[in-house]
Amino acid sequence: MPLAAPSTAPLHVGEPSKIATRQAYGEALLELGNTQDDVVVLDADLSGSTKTKAFGKAHPDRFFNLGVAEANMIGTAAGLACMGKVVFASSFAMFATGKAWEQIRQSVCVPDLNVKVCATHAGLTVGEDGKSHQMLEDITLMRVLPNMKVIVPADAVEAAQAIRVAYETPGPVYVRLSRASTPVVMGEDYKFELGKGAILRQGTDVCIAACGVEVAEALIAADLLAAEGIQAQVLNLASIDPLDEALVAQAAETCGAILTAEEHQTRGGLGDAVGQAVLRHKPVPVDMAGMDGQFGQSGTAEQLIAHYGLDGASLAKRAKALISRKA
Repeated sequence: MPLAAPSTAPLHVGEPSKIATRQAYGEALLELGNTQDDVVVLDADLSGSTKTKAFGKAHPDRFFNLGVAEANMIGTAAGLACMGKVVFASSFAMFATGKAWEQIRQSVCVPDLNVKVCATHAGLTVGEDGKSHQMLEDITLMRVLPNMKVIVPADAVEAAQAIRVAYETPGPVYVRLSRASTPVVMGEDYKFELGKGAILRQGTDVCIAACGVEVAEALIAADLLAAEGIQAQVLNLASIDPLDEALVAQAAETCGAILTAEEHQTRGGLGDAVGQAVLRHKPVPVDMAGMDGQFGQSGTAEQLIAHYGLDGASLAKRAKALISRKA
């Protein structure tokens, strides 16, 4: 099946700068290491891509390349955490959460250790590497684990703050990071808080709740809907676990319908988390934009987002259809 052309709709914030969240991770990690002696970083032979390389050069005594052995990396991280270290373990999301899930469960989450799994190259926007590397199930795998906190930053600003919050938060944390450069949508005054979502745009006709790279697309959708007289509220739910259920319930009350958007399987992902919260607190129509039990294809990040209906124009169309269900 040929890929659809990328959307040409203008971004909500004009033409913002684009920075990959993995780049922000590397910079934040280096800054953290410069001030906190208990930070130790592990990598699985991908430090150039995961951006942990800068930390390794600055602090070689606290950086360990475990090679292509993700399960061993997580076991080593657990051991270092038992010695009082705050350990950041990185690889591609496919390998960090897929190959090492048992070790994350048994060695990190069961004893509730201070290990931060920061995985890059997550989601559909890995692009040309195709279905073998487009990890679309990692939120589900991490969210289901007791004690694990799950964060999916929307942009570089939020990613940098999330790393600091991960350091300050006791116990296991999973941070999902992108390969592709994506729009910076957060302002200088933005503050990320674990367990809290953020209203990026007010509206009462429909709510679009998104995480990660889909936040920028949700803002595009809101602009397109506004041109038709439809006011869409946009939520950034970077903290997927713990989820800001009070904010979700408020959005359900205010808007009467919620559309979720994620470059991930909707089963077990953000859509599932929001759907459960709505069911518990304020049942309203919910629709979930994401991957629906399918693997991705090879293509550019922009082509794939458009092809699978995750671009702003597609979200706007889906939101309009959801509004019709409110009656």
